Amino acid sequence: MDICIFEKLHAQGIITEASFAKIKQQESNNLLSVHWELKTFLYLGVMLLTTGLGMIVYQNIDSIGHQVILASIALLSAGSFYYCTKTKNAFSRQKAEAPNSFFDYILLLGCLSFITFIGYLQFQYNVFGTRYGLASFIPMVVLFFSAYYFDHLGILSMAITNLAAWAGLAVTPTRILAQNDFNSSSIIFTGLFIGVLLILAAVATQKTQIKKHFEFTYSNFGTNILCISCLAAMFHFEAIYLLWFLFLAGICFFVYHKARKEKSFYYILLLTLYGYIGLGYVVIRLLFDSPFSNDMAGIYMAFFYFIASAIGMIAFLISMNKQIKAL
Repeated sequence: MDICIFEKLHAQGIITEASFAKIKQQESNNLLSVHWELKTFLYLGVMLLTTGLGMIVYQNIDSIGHQVILASIALLSAGSFYYCTKTKNAFSRQKAEAPNSFFDYILLLGCLSFITFIGYLQFQYNVFGTRYGLASFIPMVVLFFSAYYFDHLGILSMAITNLAAWAGLAVTPTRILAQNDFNSSSIIFTGLFIGVLLILAAVATQKTQIKKHFEFTYSNFGTNILCISCLAAMFHFEAIYLLWFLFLAGICFFVYHKARKEKSFYYILLLTLYGYIGLGYVVIRLLFDSPFSNDMAGIYMAFFYFIASAIGMIAFLISMNKQIKAL
């Protein structure tokens, strides 16, 4: 309620003093929503709980024992999943509301403790041997199933992250893991594949009408992974960086049409950010490959480009913001 309007009406004598006093009293007694504050604190509580349990385990590992720790983590995860299974609403192809305020957080606790259990099992007992991908594949399957079965966007994000980790580990040779050298073309192509796969999943979600509200999460991860992988390919495959820039331009064009269709300024920001980085790299490379590369003129031209492009990017964002609002 806009109290200023009533102040003007009172000043013009349209409403009486008694009525205006009642309106001010009602305004002062309005309830204040703390919905998002409570959700934030609950999410932080789950994260702090799992972190605290990890620190307790680390500091008392000798006195507690590995079997006791594993059993405790397994019971915590199993108990959380049991509660969620018993209290959840019936499965629906559309969005399903949580049965109560604590459901989402108990589900998150169950998934985090399950991931901890699998990681602990591999670290301490090397159950999966050198098949590191298997240690991330099992949590990935459980997370995807939980995301759809319990209808949870946060768990879906965790599942997509596990998918990227599993795919990266599956194609990465052990020697690269040992040397921490991830400057590998196989990882770049894997990122491109994962990005395309997630965008196709977003399209399939819309077409099949199964959990349609998952579409943004798939598109968001897919667009970011695809653009980052494309930029990495430009930097890695220097001889054909222009071809990768054209591929990046095609992605930006696709995202541009998606942004206009969905009236989303967020996608405009994404294509502007990645497009600006890619275009900047191309311009600088062309400047250094030009006859001005050994002259101060090349440096001045580079500075001029960054100033002009920054102004152009701001103007573009302002213009697109107006267009999105007018659609």
